[in-house]
Amino acid sequence: MAGPVVAGVVPGQPAIVIRQSAALAYSLGVGLVFAYVDVTRYLVEDHDGGDDTSAPIDPDGVDEPDDVEGAARSIRVRIGTELAGDDTSWSFVTLAGEPARALARLAESVHACVIVVGTRERGVGARLEEFLIGSVAVHLTHRQHRPVLVIPLDPHAAQGGS
Repeated sequence: MAGPVVAGVVPGQPAIVIRQSAALAYSLGVGLVFAYVDVTRYLVEDHDGGDDTSAPIDPDGVDEPDDVEGAARSIRVRIGTELAGDDTSWSFVTLAGEPARALARLAESVHACVIVVGTRERGVGARLEEFLIGSVAVHLTHRQHRPVLVIPLDPHAAQGGS
């Protein structure tokens, strides 16, 4: 395994995804690319051979660019804080579009050895969101050939019940 670990991150996500991704990359001796996917933008392919760009889904959304840049900035700062003093080499990118497709495209372009994502938080809102748009992890496992590591975000909640 020579390619980097690609880790999908979102605002407010528990730090375990950051720490486990870094531990995996360190143990494999590879780099780490954290990726935040902005679902309010879609990918516009450049057919002239240049880099692809993105455009907002809602062009009338005035505050969207600032919101996205602020979210990306806060994620980058959080990663830096969580990995302060860590020897893992990492980078951060912001992508556009549907999360599973964007992460798979990134993984292909950097020849990633594995993709890491977290599960959703528990609750009615998370279940409704998963019903409407599906699970990023499930979509990834069906759309590309790399291993997908899914980090449980609330492992203790499953132990509590019956």
